[in-house]
Amino acid sequence: MSIKTKLSAIIFGAVLLILALNLTFNLYAAQNNLRNESINNMQLTAMQMAVSVEQSNYSSNYVEYQIAHNLRMAAIFASEELDPDYKNVTNEELKALTSKVGVSNISILVKTDNDVVVARSSVPSDIGMSTKDWGYWYLAFLELFDNQEVSVGYGQALDHFWSGPFEYSTYNPDFIEKWGYYHDEESNYIINPVILNTAAGDYVKITNPDQIAAQTKEANPGILEITGFNPVTFGSASMKADGSDALNKNLGNRPIKYGTYTYGNVEQDRAAILLAQEKQKPVTRESKVLGKRVLKSYIPIQSPGLKAYVIGVVLDYSVISSVVYEQLINNLTTSLLLLTLFLLCSYILSGFVTRPIQAILAKVNDVAKGKFEPPLKVTSRDELGQLALRINAMTAHLMQRTNRLKQTLEENRAVKEHLESVINGTSDAIHTIDMDGRITSTNRAFEGLYGWSAKEVLGNMPYLVPATALKQEEERLDALKSGAVLSPIETVRLKRDGTIVEVSVSTSVIRDEEGYPHSFIHVSRDMTERNRMEELLRRSEKLTTVGQLAAGVAHEIRNPLTTLKGFLQLQQEKQILVPLHIELMLSELERINLIVSEFLILAKPQAVHFQEKDVRNILGDVVSLLDSQAHLFGIQFSATFSEHPSTVHCEVNQLKQVFINIVKNAIEAMPDGGVISMELRNTLDSVIILISDQGEGIPKDMLPKLGEPFFTNKESGTGLGLMISQRIIQAHKGHLEIQSEVGQGTTVMIKLPAAGTVTPWLNIKDERSEGQREN
Repeated sequence: MSIKTKLSAIIFGAVLLILALNLTFNLYAAQNNLRNESINNMQLTAMQMAVSVEQSNYSSNYVEYQIAHNLRMAAIFASEELDPDYKNVTNEELKALTSKVGVSNISILVKTDNDVVVARSSVPSDIGMSTKDWGYWYLAFLELFDNQEVSVGYGQALDHFWSGPFEYSTYNPDFIEKWGYYHDEESNYIINPVILNTAAGDYVKITNPDQIAAQTKEANPGILEITGFNPVTFGSASMKADGSDALNKNLGNRPIKYGTYTYGNVEQDRAAILLAQEKQKPVTRESKVLGKRVLKSYIPIQSPGLKAYVIGVVLDYSVISSVVYEQLINNLTTSLLLLTLFLLCSYILSGFVTRPIQAILAKVNDVAKGKFEPPLKVTSRDELGQLALRINAMTAHLMQRTNRLKQTLEENRAVKEHLESVINGTSDAIHTIDMDGRITSTNRAFEGLYGWSAKEVLGNMPYLVPATALKQEEERLDALKSGAVLSPIETVRLKRDGTIVEVSVSTSVIRDEEGYPHSFIHVSRDMTERNRMEELLRRSEKLTTVGQLAAGVAHEIRNPLTTLKGFLQLQQEKQILVPLHIELMLSELERINLIVSEFLILAKPQAVHFQEKDVRNILGDVVSLLDSQAHLFGIQFSATFSEHPSTVHCEVNQLKQVFINIVKNAIEAMPDGGVISMELRNTLDSVIILISDQGEGIPKDMLPKLGEPFFTNKESGTGLGLMISQRIIQAHKGHLEIQSEVGQGTTVMIKLPAAGTVTPWLNIKDERSEGQREN
């Protein structure tokens, strides 16, 4: 599609969108205005209906008053004709009296202990009727018997007389009855004359709000229904769906006061009626009833002298829809004409606008293909001319940058090839893994060390880390993620065939541009040959040491043996056992035994089992063990330990042996008593133990010789205890150092790797090696 066509389409689409929005807003506004106007008309109709009902109510009250006055006159006339005691009045008298006074029937009501009943009547079926459940009627009867003015708010109250409101006849619902009740002080009963005729019924029908509602509907064709709702009884359990109610059927308590109830939904209408009555504001809702979309409005009415009620008006929504539809047709016709005009104009206008754009587009296509020459011709200084100038400038910069990028690309390619050759040529195995543990790249040395080919491991997670080193590896990776810089460690890895290889691993984290960890790079170096050479060196050192020890033992044992030989020869010559000579010989033998025992301890391999232990607990056990011996010499212990755990990988009995040897030396160095201080410190990767005494100290020229076999400054010592201690600390990858000044005392410092910095495979190797030596 050409730019010209696109531009025309854009202009046409923009105009179409504007017209569509305008049409939508107009229709919405028209519909909303019509709806509001209809609601106002419905509310106005309801108010007019309420006024008409109120006016008819005034007329009805006047008629009722006149009928009540006539009933009172008839009751007074009847009282003059009847005996004051109801027992002396017969039903026949009452029946004859009805035609004489011009009423439909006459009854006599008598007060009992807890009721007011019909004692005599011109209608025999009424005799015995109870009025106790008649509500305010019963209250009016009681007030008449008490010669009080009737105070209920219904009907008409006159002197010694009360008349109830119009009501449908019990015997014939087509007739309207009007009752009167008269009681004077001379009689013991209430005279109840009743008017039942069609004249009153016709008048009630004329003033009935149903007639007013019907006339209002005829005057407003769009109104489907007008209903007067009684909020008290509407929606009660006894009411049917059409609004009729078998229990509440009187004029005063019917659910539908007037009008019809055809377009109704009892639950929805009751909720709207209660809401309108609560807020005292009209409530309007849309609904669909009998297949019609209708608009319902509920208007609360407050009329003087009447109970509050609600008028419901139902309007056919087609009245609004027809007007909206007519306006929609008109707007659509106008919009189509405007669209046609705009389409023609936009197509002509786009031809003038798109010519420079087409030239710019052709130039951009040339640039995309790598053709930067020739530049665009600028013929105007408007926005398109400025765009052409900027495109020329951009093209010149792109040409320069492209040349530079080509040069940089060549340099990067050369560097990449050099790096790949270096990585593949190095003897260290290199592989990278992503954050999920999948290998993303390897070098040739990786294949040679672990036995996996690049095709087999790329994108997979081969089992390289054995279970014994898995926890340590996870901790190191977590530390690298958090930003720590870790030094290489010696550990073990698994080859493809399942064998263990001893390696030194250096791990670094690779982060993305935002600083988040992206992958890890591992550099592994095979330590098998180096460790084998170190083992050979250690064995060579041990053989040298054994030779030194053997020479020392021979030298140390020769002197006491010479002494023993001399004493034995002397006693052989004299044939006499000298006790003093025997004691000296036993002492020399004990010295020989001590030298041999310590030599065996040093030379015999000991089975070790490394565990993670807190040095504080081991030192505490040593203090408890030697506390009694220290008290004999007047020596006290002063301990300063770290509050945090000081955990190391160790063989507990060997460490105890070291601490016991050092503490015993400190006790022997203070024959006059003193204080032995113990201090425990934690560093990032080490645990430092300082044991100090207050003895005479060691001369500087003797310090370098400490730890050599049979070198000691004690009369009965062999020098092997300190040598054994040094060997134990070295086996724990630690360091033992002695600092002393004559007259100031001696301090022994032991530095051990903290747990987590000693590689587990070394412990395993030590156990295996010691076990082999023991065997």
